[in-house]
Amino acid sequence: MDFIVFTPIPSFFGFVAFLALLALDIRRRRLALASILRLPVLAIFDLLPPALTAGVVAALIATCYPEASDRGVLPLRSPSTLGVVLCLAFFPVVWTEGRKQIQFQRPFGLLFAEWLVFAGAARILLLVVFHHPGDAQISRSVLFALPSILAGGALIAAVVPQFIKKYEGLRILERVARDEQTTQPEYTAATAECPQPGLWRMLDSQTTEVEVLDFLKTLVTTVKPKLVVETGTFLGHGTVKLAEGLKENGFGKVITIEFDPAIRARAEERFKACGLAPWIESRLESSLETNIEGMIDLLYSDSHLANREAEIRRLLPQLDPRGLLVIHDASSHFKIVRETALRLEEEGLISAVLLSTPRGVVVAQRREGRH
Repeated sequence: MDFIVFTPIPSFFGFVAFLALLALDIRRRRLALASILRLPVLAIFDLLPPALTAGVVAALIATCYPEASDRGVLPLRSPSTLGVVLCLAFFPVVWTEGRKQIQFQRPFGLLFAEWLVFAGAARILLLVVFHHPGDAQISRSVLFALPSILAGGALIAAVVPQFIKKYEGLRILERVARDEQTTQPEYTAATAECPQPGLWRMLDSQTTEVEVLDFLKTLVTTVKPKLVVETGTFLGHGTVKLAEGLKENGFGKVITIEFDPAIRARAEERFKACGLAPWIESRLESSLETNIEGMIDLLYSDSHLANREAEIRRLLPQLDPRGLLVIHDASSHFKIVRETALRLEEEGLISAVLLSTPRGVVVAQRREGRH
């Protein structure tokens, strides 16, 4: 703010705080210093808001300290104090938005745009509170603050609609093409059956939770299926775990089905890289049209939510009565899949157990023919 003057000492503290938060944000994003310059420009700008906010807070506190020390009390009615309050209130917002961006829930540029809007609005608020209406200083400062607000608004209007229109799987595919996936706390909202989702880990918002991926492999090594069918390949992490179990058993095959060619191509790269391609048959088609020969020993349903009921009803007659049906995304958070599982159970088609994971898992068997 043009009436808050940062002398060398406050500026020094602000710069140190800026560097410290910037380093912390880079670390939580698991970025190597060499890779930062290879990021999109907007992604680099998105690294700045938490660090800038922390730097302003540190500088303002250093500005307030001499007066507070002399008086023995914090000067509540001062631009610096109100600035600290505003920044501290805004900091959790930018930090949380940064976390959601890491989880592929926010587009590049949105975080920086929100900070531009905040900076402009905070400047105007401080001027209005601490200057008389009509003061020439207000008029001059508003001319500087309004472009910040308008630029932030324009950037939001530019990046958000494109992000929303694109299928989430393709958004994730674009991001992981640039950045290596790393495990992080599960992002799904808490539910009555899973009140602490953060105890689980995820790679992204579409890939099955890390612990459930391990569970899939354990199921394969436990029940020894000859034919595994997976609907919804996505990036292939689940397929790899299923194939690892088959390889450990020494027999079997997993047929994995994906309708999007770009996503399937990325998954096939993973299959070749991990050396498990011989155990995997990858199909580019809809789970509602695929033809499976023979009986299925393990059916893992993890496709588009709206297709789940139709695909399960279509493939269930081919599920061996001794086999298992595993349905992902069956938590009360998603509803549609959970209701499908409960409806199939009410109709007497399956016997189901609902596992209390963040996104929910159903493990079931056919009732017909079961011994």
